[in-house]
Amino acid sequence: MPLKAKILNPALAGSLQMSTQPRQAPIPKDESDDEPDDVLFNTIYGVRTIELNRPKKLNSLNGSMARKIIPRLKEWEKSQLASVIIIAGAGEKAFCAGGDVAALAQYNQQGASGIERSKAYFGLEYQLDHLIATYPKPYIAYMDGITMGGGVGLSVHAPIRIATERTLFAMPETTIGFFPDVGGSFFLPRLDGHIGAYLALTSERLKGVNAYYAGIATHYIDSSSLGNLTARLSELVFKDYADMAERLATIEATIGEFGTGLPYDEPMFLAGNLRSAIDRCFRHNSVEKIIEALQQESGETASWAQKTLKTLSERSPTSMKVALRQMELGRTWGISDTFRRENHIASKFMEHPDFVSGVSAKLINKPPTTPKWEPPNLEQVSREDVDAFFNVEGTTPLPLLGNAPAWREYPFGYLGLPREEEVRRVVMEGGKSAEGVVATFLTMKEAKPGVREKVEEVLRRKCQAVAGGEMVWVEDEKR
Repeated sequence: MPLKAKILNPALAGSLQMSTQPRQAPIPKDESDDEPDDVLFNTIYGVRTIELNRPKKLNSLNGSMARKIIPRLKEWEKSQLASVIIIAGAGEKAFCAGGDVAALAQYNQQGASGIERSKAYFGLEYQLDHLIATYPKPYIAYMDGITMGGGVGLSVHAPIRIATERTLFAMPETTIGFFPDVGGSFFLPRLDGHIGAYLALTSERLKGVNAYYAGIATHYIDSSSLGNLTARLSELVFKDYADMAERLATIEATIGEFGTGLPYDEPMFLAGNLRSAIDRCFRHNSVEKIIEALQQESGETASWAQKTLKTLSERSPTSMKVALRQMELGRTWGISDTFRRENHIASKFMEHPDFVSGVSAKLINKPPTTPKWEPPNLEQVSREDVDAFFNVEGTTPLPLLGNAPAWREYPFGYLGLPREEEVRRVVMEGGKSAEGVVATFLTMKEAKPGVREKVEEVLRRKCQAVAGGEMVWVEDEKR
């Protein structure tokens, strides 16, 4: 895109203007109708725990919970006695199944005042998510059970994210006429290849160890070990001068004490021919081109492509086009701008009929019904319609509660499994066999579980061996 076009593009120009006037948000206070025990807090020596306590609602996040969590995080941020924060969900089914969108859809049906109430909720939620993303102390998320939507916002930006055999991850927003928010603009485009766009548009679910393989989680242990892990973490004592990286290294070593290996009966899902097909089809910058690419799939991935086409036909056309644009632009946004931009997008969706239609059909109506999307097909969603969700020029940016760093990559992203780009760089250095590349990462990651499996999968899919066994990276179009 020419420079002039970039400057005149309202989506990009609006981002620049919005980010020039940051301001600090006030700490929220309890409201009269807040539930008293929907979040429980505990102190175990240096550990501070947050327990989402709505198990009958799968610990779905609401404003009452956010108004309790934010002041505690701000309090612990200043406390010399609070060393590690752990967030978990009550019960065995869910960490947090999302935001309480059914309540928001009902607000929206009350008219303008209800829509403003919904907008205020999203602003509060994104302030909490940003506070977590920029938190200056170790924050650990136990992603044990269903982790979707709003639950992803409470966990995926943490430097340490622990998956278990019960983890069930998804971003199901296009199913209900919304968009993959809670920082999805930031973390999804930064996943390997085009996995992010695939997860955003299809709401595909990742179970158990596959959340770890995909980079959603940084660690994997059995759920039965979480209680003992919490107790062990409470015993840690950090030097006053230890920085964040040192503290996280100590925590990671402690988590390693509870590792029992990865389940042998759960193969890597986003791998091999399927993973190649995902990159091949979801690399395009329009939903229509993605659909055309899926229609051209044949052989081993043909049935997957047909299933995916059916899935996309059921999603909100507006949501899909907004989500794909979000994946394109979000990879260039900083973490603070991400939440300000998403607040604007969410506000536009609260004014759009698809949100109420989707939530009502899927979550309120008994039995569930089929949503009536407006417009009903992709052809009727114009570029101007999509632009409106991203044009923030002249709007007031969301005030944030956390620090406002300029980083555009997670500063502690190295704690997870190796990313595909990291493998590419090692291969491109030259002179290494497949086992040599694996050995490099085993040393780098201190034999972290899953390193061998992840690196070998990337090598099989993206590399070829030449004379002497040296691995050579081969671009897709040359394979």
